[in-house]
Amino acid sequence: MSIKMCQPLSLLDRWIQENNELVSKWKQQERGGDALGRDQSQNQTHLRWCSSEFHKLLRKIQGIPPLADHTQLELTVVYNACVCFTAQSQFSEAELLLKQSTERVLHIHSSSTGSDAVASDPHLFWRTVLTSVGNTVLTPCVLRLLCLQWAIWLSTCQLKSIQEFQNELVSVFERLSAEVWDKGRSEPRGKSSDTPLLVIDPRKLIELLQICTYIAQGAEGLSEGRSSEALSGLQTASSLPAPRILIAYTHLLSGSCLAHMGCPQMALQCHRKALETDHRCVCALYQSMLIYRQLGNTQAEIQALRLLHSTLMLPSATESPLAGTDLLSPSLLLHSQSLSSMLSVPSALSVLHNLALKCVLHGRVSEGVEYYLNLLAALQSEDQLGVHAGNPPLPRLPELYLQAGAALLMAQRPADCMALCDEVITTTLELLPERVVLEEPDEECEAGSRALCGGSEDRVGMLLWASAAYLLQGHCHTHLKDWKQAVTQYTRCFNLLVKVRLKKRGFQPQIPSADMVGKQGTDLCFLQRLKGLSLAGRGISFTQTDQLKEALRDLQLSLQAFPECVAAGLWCGEVLWRLSRRREAASCWEKTWSFTPQSTEASLSVYLHEPQSGPQLDSMELRRRIQELGPSLLV
Repeated sequence: MSIKMCQPLSLLDRWIQENNELVSKWKQQERGGDALGRDQSQNQTHLRWCSSEFHKLLRKIQGIPPLADHTQLELTVVYNACVCFTAQSQFSEAELLLKQSTERVLHIHSSSTGSDAVASDPHLFWRTVLTSVGNTVLTPCVLRLLCLQWAIWLSTCQLKSIQEFQNELVSVFERLSAEVWDKGRSEPRGKSSDTPLLVIDPRKLIELLQICTYIAQGAEGLSEGRSSEALSGLQTASSLPAPRILIAYTHLLSGSCLAHMGCPQMALQCHRKALETDHRCVCALYQSMLIYRQLGNTQAEIQALRLLHSTLMLPSATESPLAGTDLLSPSLLLHSQSLSSMLSVPSALSVLHNLALKCVLHGRVSEGVEYYLNLLAALQSEDQLGVHAGNPPLPRLPELYLQAGAALLMAQRPADCMALCDEVITTTLELLPERVVLEEPDEECEAGSRALCGGSEDRVGMLLWASAAYLLQGHCHTHLKDWKQAVTQYTRCFNLLVKVRLKKRGFQPQIPSADMVGKQGTDLCFLQRLKGLSLAGRGISFTQTDQLKEALRDLQLSLQAFPECVAAGLWCGEVLWRLSRRREAASCWEKTWSFTPQSTEASLSVYLHEPQSGPQLDSMELRRRIQELGPSLLV
């Protein structure tokens, strides 16, 4: 009889020893992996082995009827196995194991097997389990399992489930946090050495779960427009014990809430605090740049872009700040789409392109040129298949060459500009079709969504790129006062553009005109603008060689294609004045000065802007001429 009494105890000790050996092996592997820099695949292989061994041990324990003496060990092994499953994102396997194990607890502590309604409702089920164990020795074990259910809900973005179970989870945090733990060990102080070990300290896990939940809920609230509510939770989370990067994210999201609430300066303070808390929080720098842009503080925006690019070029920028060596890392727990979008940062190349363009558009041309040249050099050394994979994607290479060429011309480097334009012409000219027909877009389709060159529009894009390259070369020759070559290049540009026809429903294809342009940003808009600029450039070149009739013809055609072209309007008036048609000249100048500046020009590619080099007219002199005409001649 005494032998029978000792047998269960011996079996229990053997199982405890097996569990503890598995935990020790994992801890040893974890420490060895960190020290040797072992790659993630080796850790995953060992993790799969551990989860398999814990599961085998669990089947041994569950192979006999549930006994109260064995239940603590069983739930500890369940905890360890579920941690391994969850760490491998095997959430369904982990949840099934949790459910089966807690049902066994219900069988032990309650005569009721539970109704179908209880089994189908996870919240009701867990409440039933918690009520069943009451305040017994199994309570800590069940609370640990509930922590894992919390982790699964968080990892699978089931924030509503967490919200509905909020009170119970707060209680779990308070009860588990109140236990005293030895540093570096996974069992409570005062327990014997044969206590079943845990692969993760529940106290550390629950602290991680709490702040990750605040972050996920804050991001969700922010995306749904509940900024004030989200801000309150995030401010609470910022004082919790947690890894520095997670505290930094609470400051970052607090800043985003304040920005949405119309408090940009307070938002900037939060973003600064995020960076001070953890320098890896690069998204705080990016969000600060967006606020400076919104405030119109261009110099601060450029400075933030420069700093952001420098930071993204550091080797550590490719590492995920959320990745950790712990089994359940923040990267596993924070998976919501709303949070991912808020933490996203453009690629280093995309930031460099933005920086180059901003500098060029805001008077820092020499800086912008250097950034463009650095960008083109980086792209030449990159794998071209991966160049456009960033978010937002970079423009196509011909587009970048043209932008850089326009910047070089602004910096009075026409020879370099022409060299880049030659590259564009060489790569596109042989691929140009004899004729291109633009289909009228559907009314349901947003016209502004048609890119300069994308997908099926590649043929149109190549034609527009080649035309723009000829246009820039015409500007370069104008800058050099080589009027004959300027006329040649502007003519080449125009001759390519007249290959395009627009086909409206029910009509034959026809040459587009200015009144056919719909929304800004369409291929047709670019086409008409290029036509107007090329004709204006050629007309101005003709004026320099006193070919006034040809100049007047081109300048008037330019205004038909692109009515807001200021250079065409002013020079058209100049030619009319020289032809002694002074009243028409004065009217032309007055009309040109009445043009409302196009707010869309800033969003256009820089090579589509009117050139600032070449022959210029003095508006003060033109106004003086008009005054000398007298009011009678203007009637």
